[in-house]
Order: sequence, then C-alpha cells, then structure tokens
Amino acid sequence: MLHTLSHSPWQCDIDALLSMLREGDDLLLIQDGVIAALDGSRFVEILSNAPISLSALKDDLDARGLAGQISAKIDVVGYTDSSILL
Repeated sequence: MLHTLSHSPWQCDIDALLSMLREGDDLLLIQDGVIAALDGSRFVEILSNAPISLSALKDDLDARGLAGQISAKIDVVGYTDSSILL
C-alpha cells in the first residue's frame, strides 16, 4: 500500500504513521514531508527501521534546496516513478 507524508515530520505524529505501515508498504515523502529524508535526521533512522520502502519526490526536494542533503536510505523519484507506486 502506498502512504504519503506531506507535512513536516516535526508537525505530524510519526508514531501514528508507523502504526499504519505494514511490511512491504511504500512511503512517499512529498511537499514538506521531504524534510524527513534529510541525512542524519532522527526521522530517517526511525522510518528506515520500518519494513517499508522509502521514497522522496525529486521536485519537492529541489524546490526546498534539499537534493544534496538526502540520506542514501531514501530513493529519490520523479512524478513518473511515483505514479508507478500507485
């Protein structure tokens, strides 16, 4: 199942999000949710320990100037790639 995080991880309930995720699910970070993909952030560590795939939308990373600061644990995808997740 595809889940999206569109809000800053500082403004959402990560524990509630984790409780909804199941093994094999996909989490796509979009809009301000891409902040969770920052290398070294506690959110990357928390989310990468879940049995899910993690992706961040490239256009949203670029719009926030974060493209060069993303953890290697996160797959960066474009709009075309994200539609495949659907």
